[in-house]
Amino acid sequence: MPYLAAALQRYPQRTRRLWRLPLPLLRFAFDRDRGRVKAALIGGLLGGLERPAIAALTEHFVAGLAAPTLLRSALAAIARHRAAGDRLVLLSASTDLYVPAIGTRLGFDEVICTRVAWDGERLLGALAGPNLRGVEKRRVVMELKSRHAASTLAAYGNSGSDVDHLQCVDEPTLVNGSFAARRRAARLRIPCADWS
Repeated sequence: MPYLAAALQRYPQRTRRLWRLPLPLLRFAFDRDRGRVKAALIGGLLGGLERPAIAALTEHFVAGLAAPTLLRSALAAIARHRAAGDRLVLLSASTDLYVPAIGTRLGFDEVICTRVAWDGERLLGALAGPNLRGVEKRRVVMELKSRHAASTLAAYGNSGSDVDHLQCVDEPTLVNGSFAARRRAARLRIPCADWS
């Protein structure tokens, strides 16, 4: 949502497209399909923009992620893992419109995220694969585990759906989770942390 808000600030003429959003949001209230609503929001507001426009938007958006936006504790954990020689993989259900740029900015070795669909140079209103959340994120973690079988796998998550993939790693941590997520994590003996 912050990325789409930044897009509307950069391209205010696209606010005329807001009329397209109530139906997908209403559908989401019933089907809870985050991938479908994500595609509808992206397509509804950004559909048709060309790669250079999206690249400029992404550069502006990522540059605006000032230090206060990024949790100090998260930056400390990244630095700690980097100092230990760990391979840093950013795995996110958010899209490749901006997640790879954030990963580059933070020095991650690899970024895996939900991909958006393009028609040549024009952005479509669809995903180019599964929404990497819940079961899909767990599948990706299992693939990472098999690729790096000799390594200790640490993972962090911040939502109830992340508990699925946190169960699969050697060193899981639920960060700033909701009460329900913390309760589920506690039942599974997954440590919880409060980061600021």
